[in-house]
Formats: sequence, C-alpha cells, structure tokens
Amino acid sequence: MALMKLLPHKAEVGDCVSVAISDHILFVLKVLEVAPYTWHISIEQCSPHLPSFMRMKVRARLYHDVRMAEVCASQQILTLRSSYYYPNDKMHQRNEKEQVNLFLAEWLKCCLQHGFSTVKQI
Repeated sequence: MALMKLLPHKAEVGDCVSVAISDHILFVLKVLEVAPYTWHISIEQCSPHLPSFMRMKVRARLYHDVRMAEVCASQQILTLRSSYYYPNDKMHQRNEKEQVNLFLAEWLKCCLQHGFSTVKQI
C-alpha cells in the first residue's frame, strides 16, 4: 500500500507526519486509531494562505491485511456512503465515495512523484 510509505512502520495513536510538496503546500498526516489490521488516519492541508473551506481534509482507514485504503470522511462530509440517490438534499454525486477515493489516489501519487519530505512530529 503506497500510503504506508508516508507513515512510520510502527505507528501509535497521535503520531504525526508532515509532508511538504513545495514551500507553500504542506500536509499533516495524523494517526487517530491503531488496531491489529487497521489504522484510522487524518490528512489535512496546512496552508494559511488558503481559506479553510479550500484546504484538503480527509479521514481514511488503512486495511493492512488487504493492502487497501478507504476514505471515511472528506471535507464537510462526516460519513461517506457507498452510493447516494440522486438528487439528494446535500447534492452529493451518486458515486461521491468513489470520486473521493480517486482523489486520495491522485494526491498520493503527487506526494510520491514530486519529492516530498517527511518529518515525524513529537
């Protein structure tokens, strides 16, 4: 699982890693939960020059045994369903969860291709 390349091998709850893509683009990955076969993490963009609604904010669950990651929450959507009826009150796309998972994959590819640096925070 490519996302594990950004995180420590033996993570504990509260561990944070900063990922810098450039001088102005910084992300913080934080371990929220640790279980034998899964981790729950948050990924947040720390860019003071952007308004808060434009900063990336994602919660994902990592499944180590199947080497997979799944987005659980994104931006203001606290729980993502596998599909939505359309139209709906929040105007989510039918495949909203799939789109957010694709976004996470593209974000990860960007981090790995453009020479990131990581620093474990205490």
